[in-house]
Amino acid sequence: MDLFEDLPEPGEERRVLSWRLILLGGDAQKSKPSLFDNLPDTRNPDVAASVSDLFGELPETQNDLKAEKRKWSNQNGSKEHEEKKPCKGFVTLKGYAAERKGEREEMQDAHVIIDNFTTSFTQLPSEVSRLSYFAVFDGHGGIRASKYAAQNLHLNLTRSFPKGEVTNMEKAIKKCLLMTFKQTDDGFLKQASSQKPAWKDGSTATCVLLVDKDLYIANLGDSRAILCRFSETSRKLTAVPLVKEHNPTQYDERMRIQKAGGIVRDGRVMGVLEVSRSIGDGQYKHCGVISVPDVRRCPLTFNDRFILLACDGLFKAFSPEEAILFVAAILEDETLTARTGKTSQDVRFETACNRLANEAVRRGSADNVTIILVAISH
Repeated sequence: MDLFEDLPEPGEERRVLSWRLILLGGDAQKSKPSLFDNLPDTRNPDVAASVSDLFGELPETQNDLKAEKRKWSNQNGSKEHEEKKPCKGFVTLKGYAAERKGEREEMQDAHVIIDNFTTSFTQLPSEVSRLSYFAVFDGHGGIRASKYAAQNLHLNLTRSFPKGEVTNMEKAIKKCLLMTFKQTDDGFLKQASSQKPAWKDGSTATCVLLVDKDLYIANLGDSRAILCRFSETSRKLTAVPLVKEHNPTQYDERMRIQKAGGIVRDGRVMGVLEVSRSIGDGQYKHCGVISVPDVRRCPLTFNDRFILLACDGLFKAFSPEEAILFVAAILEDETLTARTGKTSQDVRFETACNRLANEAVRRGSADNVTIILVAISH
């Protein structure tokens, strides 16, 4: 199988050679500027320590990546997988989005991009100086749950975020995110139950919160967040999964559902609902469907290039590895240059978003497709 068969056709043979060299290694790529130039020199012990991988050794093959993903899931945020020396200095994130209705009658997804989330807070702990927020919500049964979550989850987050002196910032932020999801779910269920007939909408939620140089990722359902990281050992780009997906076929999820009196039939809760955790879905809450997110922390390193958040509509057409390589190839396209009112970065990331969404639909994803790409600048 050709690794590059699904990548977009570049216009020049020279760019193809440049891109293959970046993926496969070699010194020739240094002959011209590249989006991925200026990576740290691992011959320097201090720099090498700063880019040691959050998840241990990076997987070299797709099978290894799947095994590493299972290992990460089982560790559930273990300290053994944390970056010992994250990057120094400022980290700036900027988000870009694209959405396609696909073959569905309506767009039921929602998304939020807040590059500068800091201005939404009147008081922050002294050790926190910079915040960004990005989220994708994949609705089902209607758009009301995803729309409500997009409008309210980050507002609840600002109210619950730690204030003043904090002894353990990581613990405080994770507790804040758990409380934020509960408040959002409670708020929507209260509004949904007051309607006649009651709303039956539900939504997944995948949120990424930057706190200075650390990512906090909270997830419900089957949308995904993936980090594109350059491996110092393999000299290749790697797709690092940041979330654990929730579906009724997973052992722990199925046991909780069955203990609550629900059943899993044909891979769905009560034979209907495809996810085992969500916001809304009031009619399934007594069947073990919960709104408790999986929350993880990921310190950023100098080798992290971008973040991909997307609903499952994208991953019905792309594997995480394919999506990362597809995007990276477009970001390396030298014909995409700055134009009036937009930087070269803006043009490349916007193009990558739109082409990735279009390609997912072209490949036959009948679902709504919503994509957020987040550029990482150190």
